[in-house]
Amino acid sequence: MPLDRILRSLIAWQHADGAPTPARAISVEQARERYRENAIRPRPGDNGPHTAVAVVDEKIDTADGTSLRSRVYTPEADSGRVVTYLHGGGWVTGDLDTHDWVCRVLAASLGAVVVSADYRRAPEYPYPTPLLDAIAAARWTSQMSPGRDHVLIGDSAGAHLALGAALDARDTGGPRFAAQLLVYPPVDPSLRIASACAHAEGYLLSVDDMMWSYEQYVPDPRHRGDPAVDLLNADLRGLPPTVVATAEFDPLQGEGEQLVENLHAAGVPARHVPGPGLVHGFFLMQDIVPAAAATARRIIQELDDVLRSAVP
Repeated sequence: MPLDRILRSLIAWQHADGAPTPARAISVEQARERYRENAIRPRPGDNGPHTAVAVVDEKIDTADGTSLRSRVYTPEADSGRVVTYLHGGGWVTGDLDTHDWVCRVLAASLGAVVVSADYRRAPEYPYPTPLLDAIAAARWTSQMSPGRDHVLIGDSAGAHLALGAALDARDTGGPRFAAQLLVYPPVDPSLRIASACAHAEGYLLSVDDMMWSYEQYVPDPRHRGDPAVDLLNADLRGLPPTVVATAEFDPLQGEGEQLVENLHAAGVPARHVPGPGLVHGFFLMQDIVPAAAATARRIIQELDDVLRSAVP
């Protein structure tokens, strides 16, 4: 279907004075500030059920002695679930604040305690540090919430880390996850599929921006073939039931769809929620793009169905 009209207007507005400056042409701090400005905005009339979610900041200790910031969201209606949430931002940008609203929505919608982890970011902390932090966050969440159905959720780079954490848990006897939700995950560091798609440029996320992100996260090309990085070629057997969400006008759409096929081939129950007319990043646009909100509701409903079907 055609690009959503609100997103079309947003993109046209961003291109009014020429194409936006690519990430590699600005400093890391400028990239982070630009991401924050786009993600954190006033939400007038925001009086949904997620406003009643209680929030407290916590610390997560890692294996190297570092304490990570985290934010724990507790809804009024508790369904006995807990989520480890890993934010997007190309492993470079994004933080607890940029994804605060989304975590509130998830907590209220799923009736789940949500632990949002502020993992260390590239380029100051390249691979594998962000992944190790994600693993530590998932273990901390599991230890703090015994008996709850534990769900891994991540968007974009956070989805990449979530899938890596699930692989680690499988291989090391780590936490047991009831399900995972991967929202427009990057899984192919070669960017072969993304480069060949019809929406490689001009739709908020470009292939060049993804290439820059990989360069920051995995500066040594020798590691881009590691199973925890090249997730499209990883052994996916034994992973928890998975929901994968994609966006039609996203360079990562094709590799997300291929990931679903690979999960099925590996015997993993997997569901795909497409995002017709949407772009990368729509999960953060639910308050301004009705089509994004509708797709987000479908995504959350699919995850809820997966969790309900797993209950004896």
